[in-house]
Amino acid sequence: MQHRLIYILFILVSVISYGQVNLSLETDKSEYSGKDIVNLTIILEINGSDIDHQTRFQLPDLSKFTMIGSGSVTNTLVDPATNTVITQKISRIALEPKKKGKIKIGSVLVTLNNKIYKTEPFDINIKDIVDKRSLATNTSGDVYLNMEIEDREVYQDQPTLAVLRVYSKNMDNFRKVKNIRLPQQDNINVHPVSFGKSEIDPSGSGNMASQVLAVFMIFPNEAGYVEVPSVSASVNSYAKKNKIVSNKVKLNVKKLPEGSPEGFKNAVGNFKVSVYNTSKDKIEVDKPVNVVVKVSGEGNLPDMDLPKIITSPDYEFFTPKITSKVVPGSTGMKGEILANYVLIPKKPGAISVKTELFAFFDPESREYIEMGQKSLALNAFSHEQILESRTTVEKVNEYTNTLLETVNTPVLKTTTLKVKEKHKFHWNILLTNIAILVGLFIVYLLFKTWQKKRALVRETVSSKPLGSVAETEKEIKEMLKTDINDYFSYLENLKDNGEYPKFFDTLEEMDIEVRNQYPQVDSKDFMAFLENEKGLSVAEEYRNLMQRIEMEKYSPLKSSEGMEDLLKAVVNLYSKINK
Repeated sequence: MQHRLIYILFILVSVISYGQVNLSLETDKSEYSGKDIVNLTIILEINGSDIDHQTRFQLPDLSKFTMIGSGSVTNTLVDPATNTVITQKISRIALEPKKKGKIKIGSVLVTLNNKIYKTEPFDINIKDIVDKRSLATNTSGDVYLNMEIEDREVYQDQPTLAVLRVYSKNMDNFRKVKNIRLPQQDNINVHPVSFGKSEIDPSGSGNMASQVLAVFMIFPNEAGYVEVPSVSASVNSYAKKNKIVSNKVKLNVKKLPEGSPEGFKNAVGNFKVSVYNTSKDKIEVDKPVNVVVKVSGEGNLPDMDLPKIITSPDYEFFTPKITSKVVPGSTGMKGEILANYVLIPKKPGAISVKTELFAFFDPESREYIEMGQKSLALNAFSHEQILESRTTVEKVNEYTNTLLETVNTPVLKTTTLKVKEKHKFHWNILLTNIAILVGLFIVYLLFKTWQKKRALVRETVSSKPLGSVAETEKEIKEMLKTDINDYFSYLENLKDNGEYPKFFDTLEEMDIEVRNQYPQVDSKDFMAFLENEKGLSVAEEYRNLMQRIEMEKYSPLKSSEGMEDLLKAVVNLYSKINK
């Protein structure tokens, strides 16, 4: 009988101890569409303070999802009726499904007091998953964009870095992708980091090569799940222009912690504030003074609300002019923002110019930093005090300037006092004239000598033998040879300016000039002449180029890339022919 009582007692103790721990795993719904986020909620409730929490939550296999965010909170309270401590830990995980159909969510495990607790597995149904590549409307399925964001869980107004890549089987398509348009939406601020194209990576997705087209920062300005819209671009071909778009990305934007200080608005990052006066002269009442409020640091600098100068009866000010010097940094946009105020003092004496309270949230330390209120001490003088403090020279200059500005002074006629001298002979003038005559005579003798030498050279050239027929023919060819580089430069200018009809007329004129270098060769036999003189490959290249020129000339649509390739082919071939 005693053994039975002990057995029953052990059963009751185990039931009571089991009832002290409740573990559950839930979803917000059982059926999702392809655009929905799957939210898993794990709740662990412990009654009592003598429970040893030995392990964290051990999650099930979530390889069929992309985790885009997670968070947890722990609440502790005391039940007044039983005086029992109740600890509740709630964790939430946001998942993006990778495939459609029925997916099983496994058990969550946790170990408490050497005992393993687990949840029951269940199924959810995913409908209509769209592959990221199919989101891009591309040219024959060969080119598509993909927007990659690694850090999808950020605070509000904290930046995350996005990379735009283009994928294609044909590497020639990479140079055709242009006109990149970054996403625009009210709940995000986008700032470009770089539009420089990277080197082509041949080992891309599958059998496709890839290239980075742009890098940009995204600043979400509201909490919750924010969907970043697609990036668009155009693919220019000879026949038409196609538009392609990238995939969309969802961000889990965490709300900033509660308890923000009074001066906090939306500054997230790490910043410093200073206020200073740029005027070096003495400050006078009712005269403008330049006061600058500078905010420097790194974060959401271009989008944050700057601290303003507060109003005071001692002065008045106008709407500031904002200037910025901002560049991309590692954790946001870094640099400085300047608010240039025009301030007018209203009383003489000491004046304190104060700014609003300013605070920012530092994502690294996850706390608010209060910068307080910045002030600038000014000392204003009245007009009489400014006059009294001036030196004698400054007063004379001011009186003179005032006189010249306000009094119309007549123009006084002055004459030069000249003293008449006795008339005498100037030997210096005589010697100067003689030297000029001698110089002219020497120049005449040099000219006559040069004429005699030139006549002698002509006689020598005329007596030179004519040489052979081959040498004469070579000299004639050199005289007839066209300076083809001038044509190349002119064709380059016509191509850059889009004057395509004139481009083809000039090209035809150049071809005639080159063929005229060989007057003994008929235009119909020029192909045979090239084959004999330059080789079969040059002749075949000339024939193909003539056909390509005719096709491009009468094509209704001409692209700058096609004209660039045509000009390169022309320069390459005619440089060989003109050698």
